[in-house]
Amino acid sequence: MKRLLLIFILFAPLIAAAQDDTRNWATRGIRVGEVAVYGNRPMKEIAIQETRIDTLALKENIALSMADVLTFNTSIFVKNYGRATLSTVSFRGTSPSHTQVSWNGMKINSPMLGMTDFSMIPSFFVDDASLLHGTSSVNETGGGLGGAVKLSTKPADNRGFGLQYVQGIGSFRTFDEFLRLTYGNDHWQVSTRAVYSSSPNDYKFRNHDKKENVYDEDMNIIDQYYPVERNRSGAYKDLHILQEVYYNTGRGDRIGLNAWYINSNRELAMLTVDHGDATDFDNRQREQTFRGVVSWDHLRDNWKMGAKAGYIYTWMAYDYKRDVGNGVMAVMTRSRSRINTIYGQVDGEYSIGKRWLFTANVSLHQHLVQSEDKNIVRQDGNKAIVGYKKGRPELSGSVSAKWRPIDRLGVSLVVREEMFGKEWTPIIPALFVDGVLSEVGNVVAKASISRNFRFPTLNDLYFLPGGNPDLKKESGWTYDAGVSFAVGREDVYSLSGSASWFESFIKDWIIWLPTTKGFFSPENIKDVHAYGVELKADLDVVLSKHWQLGLNGTFSWTPSINEGEPRTPADQSVGKQLPYVPELSSSVTGLLTWRKWSFLYKWCYYSERYTMSSNDISLTGKLPPYFMSNISLERVISLKWADLSLKGTINNLFNEEYLSVLSRPMPGINFEIFIGITPKWGAKR
Repeated sequence: MKRLLLIFILFAPLIAAAQDDTRNWATRGIRVGEVAVYGNRPMKEIAIQETRIDTLALKENIALSMADVLTFNTSIFVKNYGRATLSTVSFRGTSPSHTQVSWNGMKINSPMLGMTDFSMIPSFFVDDASLLHGTSSVNETGGGLGGAVKLSTKPADNRGFGLQYVQGIGSFRTFDEFLRLTYGNDHWQVSTRAVYSSSPNDYKFRNHDKKENVYDEDMNIIDQYYPVERNRSGAYKDLHILQEVYYNTGRGDRIGLNAWYINSNRELAMLTVDHGDATDFDNRQREQTFRGVVSWDHLRDNWKMGAKAGYIYTWMAYDYKRDVGNGVMAVMTRSRSRINTIYGQVDGEYSIGKRWLFTANVSLHQHLVQSEDKNIVRQDGNKAIVGYKKGRPELSGSVSAKWRPIDRLGVSLVVREEMFGKEWTPIIPALFVDGVLSEVGNVVAKASISRNFRFPTLNDLYFLPGGNPDLKKESGWTYDAGVSFAVGREDVYSLSGSASWFESFIKDWIIWLPTTKGFFSPENIKDVHAYGVELKADLDVVLSKHWQLGLNGTFSWTPSINEGEPRTPADQSVGKQLPYVPELSSSVTGLLTWRKWSFLYKWCYYSERYTMSSNDISLTGKLPPYFMSNISLERVISLKWADLSLKGTINNLFNEEYLSVLSRPMPGINFEIFIGITPKWGAKR
């Protein structure tokens, strides 16, 4: 707190003395852009159900991960195991492995687990993000039974040298540092970004899994209470470096290089049901990951083509040690995993006038995985290496034809086929239709249908003990229908929104279940029926010359029901909501700007989640619904030699006591402050 007080004292005079800069956008007001006419919408977006994350949402808090951005700006469920721990997303009542994630075109889902940890993706490294719901994901990739998340970077479009540095200081002795160096001219755009975050992460929380007794003088229990504890063994240190180089020939060709390095060292916090001392355990996960993509794009008037090549290397270590009673830490688990992925892709587009657009795409991901636990002891007393070493190619190809016979009607047909290992999927078709119902209000109706498949992950097939090489691939049909509108008046307001209904039938759902041998093993046991409604709306209003208000909100209702056959007479999971899938979720954000000031309010809500497939609450109970509120206030100072910014945020404004995952503690109210500087070295945008 002393550091925060010193920072405020140093910058308060600057804030008070700063003069309004008439060249600044906040001073001259903001022009609300014209509302797009849907008759001129791009051919590639025929009937697509897509949520684009606004650039302001990606950059409004520089310390956010993509897990935080998706929580407050979409209605999909973000399953969070705690601050700075695993965060996964679930589309439309499906599991995290049913969400496909790409970065600059290359899939980054773990081939071992099938999911992506969004807590390890800084929003500072993402320039463009969008969600493809349900059937729309077939346009990009297969396997997205719930949907897909597309993340990408873009050239900075600067002239000359540029620098941005931000220092963040927060509760729990959290320090965040952000640096970006750029250089650009007519042909070259070069950018280097770096993020370093660290914290003991020892926040306080009320432990509702423990009770303390209050005794009187005769040692009779007269009261009980839930103790306030600190998050134990949750420290982390994360380093991210992103290097980008783009070259534009000026004749329709662009070459790009994106290289991203991650070095993470995270302790895995103790559970709320752990009664031991934190010094008796060492539970740690370390990761080093490199992702690189080289791209070439060739553009002409009515056609374009591109090619990409990439490589991913991940080294992951998990170590679990505990004191066996003599002060010596015994190694219980020493797991090591190495993943090498080689990626290649070729795609092209060809248009015939304004009525036809043809696309084709072929991509290959070759995975080589080695996973082992080097601490298993055999009966002869020697250590055995247990794990697997496997490789698998994943080939995906698609062709599509998009036709707009009249300006108000569009039809798109996509045909995709995929190969995992030596097994091919049947043809994956997807049909999309949209039409303008009314030019007044730009009312557009959309409908689509698609088939899809997802293959088991390498852990599903080969993990020891428990892997099941006889697993079948999951398959499903998905139907979408919706309507959207957009109205507005230039320099006054713009309002847009959409409502969609979806329904999915997924067969042979894979789930890990306990066995009589004492370990878990995956089986194809469920047929899942997921359906529901998704709503979203955006409003921007120019209140006056210096005031602007922006609001956006989302809502989803997503029942996800197991309709498979009972495994045993005692199986109570049939007809029940899938565990850790909220039926209701919602989010709202509001941004109010005045001159060089901006105030942001964010709110999200998740309904109750069951922790067991039977929805039985007698053993572990259920996780109650919760809402979350965050606010921030920012002041921009424009000086002759630099732009300065000072920002303060309050997270969990109302000190909500909540859990996202059973027995995983979450922080109460906490604070952050950020100080940024961008020198003016003659760089021009």
